[in-house]
Amino acid sequence: MAKRVLLRPDWLKTTRVTEIYSVSPCLSPNFADFIPYWQHNGWWFFDSPKIIKDLAQAQAIDLTETTLFYYEAYPLQANTETGVWESFAPEPSFKTELQVPQQKQLRGFDLVSFNCQTSPECSYLSCNQMADQIQVNSFCLLESLESAKNLLKSGAFKNCEPGPCRIFAVYTLPDTFWPG
Repeated sequence: MAKRVLLRPDWLKTTRVTEIYSVSPCLSPNFADFIPYWQHNGWWFFDSPKIIKDLAQAQAIDLTETTLFYYEAYPLQANTETGVWESFAPEPSFKTELQVPQQKQLRGFDLVSFNCQTSPECSYLSCNQMADQIQVNSFCLLESLESAKNLLKSGAFKNCEPGPCRIFAVYTLPDTFWPG
């Protein structure tokens, strides 16, 4: 996903955060409202940077000042009301042929609501201001998968957002991928 990364908003009080690398489009928006173009895969992301570049070129979407991200989802989602871990899968009606980049840099882990079970909704850490209460890095992300799982198990996010929560490893891709 290509996103326009925003600086920490004033209402997020923790000074540890400098930029928002959230999977959620709320604070660092996606490069476009891409869903009407139907180029995304069954995970509601893109299979490769080339698809994003081609879409942007065809639709005259400016990709300057965007950052290219790659996400890996933990295979279970947490039902924050019941504490039960549930499986989930990509939407089968969409072709999903993900190309895993060989070069990627892990930035941390995000926790994102998926009430509609399609595209990412809100980040518990940024949108819900939980970064003010929980130790996060400068990108408003958790440092480890274990930390994310333990916080979910403890009920730390019980009243944040409706629906299940998914954990994502958030990576950035080198500038050689983007733009150009």
